[in-house]
Amino acid sequence: MWLRPALIPADTMGPSVLFIHPDLGIGGAERLVVDAALALKSRGCQVQIWTAHYDVNHCFSETIDSCIPIRCCGDWLPRSLFGRFLALCAYIRMIYLAFYIVFLSGEQFDVVFCDQVSACIPIFNLTRKKKRVLFYCHFPDQLLTQRISLVKKIYRAPIDWLEEKTTAMADCILVNSQFTAKIFKETFTSLSHIKPEVLYPSLNVGNFQSCVFDGLAELVPKKREIIFLSINRYERKKNLKLALESLCTLRDKISFQHWEKVHLILAGGYDERVNENVEYYKELNQLAVKYDISNHVLFLRSFSDKQKMNLLHNCVCILYTPSNEHFGIVPIESMYMYCPVIAVNSGGPLESVVDNVTGFLCTPTHDAFADAMEKFIKDPTLRIRMGKSGHERVMEQFSSEAFSNQLYNYICKLVE
Repeated sequence: MWLRPALIPADTMGPSVLFIHPDLGIGGAERLVVDAALALKSRGCQVQIWTAHYDVNHCFSETIDSCIPIRCCGDWLPRSLFGRFLALCAYIRMIYLAFYIVFLSGEQFDVVFCDQVSACIPIFNLTRKKKRVLFYCHFPDQLLTQRISLVKKIYRAPIDWLEEKTTAMADCILVNSQFTAKIFKETFTSLSHIKPEVLYPSLNVGNFQSCVFDGLAELVPKKREIIFLSINRYERKKNLKLALESLCTLRDKISFQHWEKVHLILAGGYDERVNENVEYYKELNQLAVKYDISNHVLFLRSFSDKQKMNLLHNCVCILYTPSNEHFGIVPIESMYMYCPVIAVNSGGPLESVVDNVTGFLCTPTHDAFADAMEKFIKDPTLRIRMGKSGHERVMEQFSSEAFSNQLYNYICKLVE
C-alpha cells in the first residue's frame, strides 16, 4: 500500500469522513471529491481520501499541497483485461479497496463519502457498527457506455443490476444537477421511493485568486489574438471533434484578415494508460490535418492548474462540446474567470449557462457553434459583457461557501 503522510490538527473535533474514489486523477469527479474534502476539513471534520490509484504527476495540486491524507490501495489489480472489461475491473478494485479499509486498515471514521462506483457500499455495512454512507451520483454508470452487441448487453446486465441495488443501500444520495436527478429517476426504476438531493459542484476560488497570468506567446503565434479554448478529457463522448468542425466552418464565415487572428486550443486531460485517450488524441490530430486547420490548432495534454487559469484568462470564450453532460465544472470555472461559454443546449449547461447572457447554448452542430463564435469576432466587447455576467452568476449560485454549508449539513445529519 502506498501512503503519502499528512498531518491532521490535533484539535479537530468534527465528524470523521472517509472518501473512497476509484482513481484520484484529473477530471470533474475528482475535482468535486477534492473540493468536498477541503470543504469539510475547513468545517472542522477529519478527512482522508482512499483510492485505487494516485499519481503525484497526474493529480490536482491541492492533493499534494494540502494536509489531507491520500491513501492508495489495490493499484496492483488490473484496470482492464486486454483493453476490455473496464467496468468489471473498476468494480473489483473498489470492492477490494473497501474490504481493505474495513478489515485491514484499522481506520476509524463516522461517514463514508462514496462516488462513481456504488458496489463498495455493502462492504461498509459489515462493520460491527454500521457506517453511514453518503453516495454522490455524478451520473448513472450504466449510461456511460453503449450496448451495441448482445455480448455487451449480457456482460453489463449483472453490473447494471448491482449498481442499482447497491446505490439503494446508501443512507444519503446526492446528485450534481436537476438534470442528473431526472436521469436518476428514469434509470433506477426500482428506486422511485428515493428522491436524491441536488448539490451543485462549486469552485475553491482561492485557487484562482493567487494566479499570476502570463500571455500565450509560448503556445500560439503572436498574431493569433482571438483564442477559442476547449477544456475536456480526450474522450469520444466529449465530442471534441465538434470544436474542430466548428473552427473549419468559422473559417468560411469570416474574412481572411480575421481568420489569421484565430486559434483554437484543445486542452484536455490525458492519461497514457487509457487507450481511448491515446487513440482519440491521434484521431483529432488527423482531423485537423484533413480539415486543413492544423496550423490554427494547438493540442495541449495534461496541463497544470496554473496553465488552465492562464488559458481561461487569455481566451475569447470556451467551447464546451459534450451533449447531455451531467453537470460540467468547466463552464463554472470559465464564468468565474470572466470567460463566456458556448455550450451544447442539453444537460448540466442548461442550469449553469444563461443563454445570451453568460454565453450561448447551441444545438450540437458545427454551424450553430460557428455562428456563436463569429459573434465574438464581430463584437469584441461581447466577451467583456458576458464575462462579467458569468462571474456574477457563479458568485451567486455556485459559491464554495454554499457548497460547504450544504455538504456539512448532510454529514451532520448522518452522524446524528
